[in-house]
Amino acid sequence: MDSTDLPRLIYLVLLGTAVVGWFLAENRGNLGQTARMGMAWGMIFLGIVAVYGLWDDIRGEVAPRQSVLEESRVIEVPRAGDGHFNLTMQINGEPIDFVVDTGATEMVLSLEDARRAGLNPDDLAFLGTARTANGTVSTAFATLDEVAIGPVTFNRVRVAVNGGEMSGSLLGMSFLNRFDRLEITGNRLRLEY
Repeated sequence: MDSTDLPRLIYLVLLGTAVVGWFLAENRGNLGQTARMGMAWGMIFLGIVAVYGLWDDIRGEVAPRQSVLEESRVIEVPRAGDGHFNLTMQINGEPIDFVVDTGATEMVLSLEDARRAGLNPDDLAFLGTARTANGTVSTAFATLDEVAIGPVTFNRVRVAVNGGEMSGSLLGMSFLNRFDRLEITGNRLRLEY
């Protein structure tokens, strides 16, 4: 506390006392109701302060996000409310969301995500086919220059582009096998690199 803090503190205490004194004088006829209202506003204020102070913990419980634990060389992905593991990776510098699908062989991009990653679907040869929950779709293979997740970067990554309707991209075993270890423990997917 320096020499200017004490006079400021005294000023704020005097100002606060004056405001509270005026408020009590104006409402002296119904002090009980005024006290109840003051307590209610005080509780609201304390609630706001508590939420602000605990926001990081609350956000971690309500909307958990993936995290990189560099010391232990682990990427942790929390299970989403729909039961899936959703992972965001940088594809050629663009953030792309994936659903981890250990039943999928390939890393599969939707048409929209392929465009965001810098691929032009019109230049791709959709010669392959794949059987999906939505039926048989045409597929094309391409190579991504760079795929990064946290501190881990992979170059020249093969990817399939789905020519049909697809709500998002899938992260299959061809990419997941690049990690030293894949483990699902409770509600967390752990990728060790």
